[in-house]
Amino acid sequence: MQRKIITIIGGGFSGSMLAVQLARLSGDLPYHCDVHLVEPRPVPGPGLAYTARRPEYLLNVRSQFLSAFPDQPNHFQNWLQLTSPEACQQGFCSRQSYGRYMQQLVSQVLEWPSLNGFRFTWHNQTAQAVEVAADGQGATVRLHNGLELFSSYVVLALGNFPPPVPITRSLDYLQHPNYHGNPWAQGALRTIGPTDSIVLIGTGLTAVDVLLGLRADGHQGAITAISRHGRWPAAHQFQPLPYPDFYATDLADCSTVLEVLRVVRRHVQAAQSQGIDWRTVLDSLRPYLGKIWASWAPPEQARFLRHLAGIWSVLRHRSPPQNALVVDEMHQTGQVRSVVGRVKNIVPVRQGLQVTVQKGQQPPSVLSAQHVITCTGPLLDYRRIQEPVVATLREHGHLLPDPLGLGIQTDEHGALFSANGQASEVLFTTGPSRRPAYFESTAVPELREQAVALAQELGRRLRSR
Repeated sequence: MQRKIITIIGGGFSGSMLAVQLARLSGDLPYHCDVHLVEPRPVPGPGLAYTARRPEYLLNVRSQFLSAFPDQPNHFQNWLQLTSPEACQQGFCSRQSYGRYMQQLVSQVLEWPSLNGFRFTWHNQTAQAVEVAADGQGATVRLHNGLELFSSYVVLALGNFPPPVPITRSLDYLQHPNYHGNPWAQGALRTIGPTDSIVLIGTGLTAVDVLLGLRADGHQGAITAISRHGRWPAAHQFQPLPYPDFYATDLADCSTVLEVLRVVRRHVQAAQSQGIDWRTVLDSLRPYLGKIWASWAPPEQARFLRHLAGIWSVLRHRSPPQNALVVDEMHQTGQVRSVVGRVKNIVPVRQGLQVTVQKGQQPPSVLSAQHVITCTGPLLDYRRIQEPVVATLREHGHLLPDPLGLGIQTDEHGALFSANGQASEVLFTTGPSRRPAYFESTAVPELREQAVALAQELGRRLRSR
């Protein structure tokens, strides 16, 4: 029997779960398949999000919703009971624990061929280039060590990239040892002294993790957090009953941001009159967020990004209650203060860095600190990403960045659109890169569904070849 090759570039959650789901495909395939997982980190599975060896970094979703398998909702909780039943606090587990879970799942498919005849190989390498065949029916993936993988299908599962630089016109600050452009980099906080002053750019979940890490390290210095809205992520609250589904009756025909906003506000008010928290209303929309986003024309999507994305982020992507309490406490003691405004400039000075902040039309103010940490979230704009694989595919017209700067343009299966508007027969993507299609494409419940759907689509294509 002939063997086909699927190469997955990226072995974080999305790439690893795709490999696991390929191993679970039914065995009635006309081809056996070799799956190559390309991941340069020490182990595949955890990726960037779940690698940090810091127990204070907690998942922001309760463990009951984090099974890697949509059809086995208790899988992660059962794994916890067998391996580390004490790992969760109030239902929120450490990212480190989830990383071990993912590592174990992917290691099982790497150790021996699956029942459907698929064989899996991990390459502890970086992919340097992807060259699509002239006939468009295959591609060659070239690794850093010179190995070439001739592939029937290539899946980009590149995960999240470090945050974009906050200021681009003057870049001297990037070379300063006390500027920390990637808070997730190994040892990113180790050079910060216990009384050093700090400016955080951003007040989202990344900033919360940085505060928890600093607190665990015994940091006592002053911290100033800058954001355009001044809000921190809302805390999770346990809600015993769900809010009734209102998408089909009230939202399915809405085509503008304003229409959706009015409907949601009406239901929040109705819920509050019944003693139901607003979080429950927003949670009821989760299965439909992709449909709501896709129903908006590009100008409406751009309007949402300009006016509502910031507040949506802090309401939708919530913090574990214990984390929110720590942030509140640090504000109350005066160690942390929040400043509203935009960062206009960062200048290295003798004692550290100066950050210029402006709010609206008010005169700018200057903050001085020994350290500056960018916590604005990952770079999503594939027009700016210079990763070799991305850059070469983009230059050759095989990868089309989203004009709103959210990721990669794809068809409904995740096949990349080329510069001429054709969906590729070879190149696919999964994970945060698919935000243009779904907007919400970062959390486990959505990403695991993508893994299932893409594995089934690749299986269908293998059967039809």
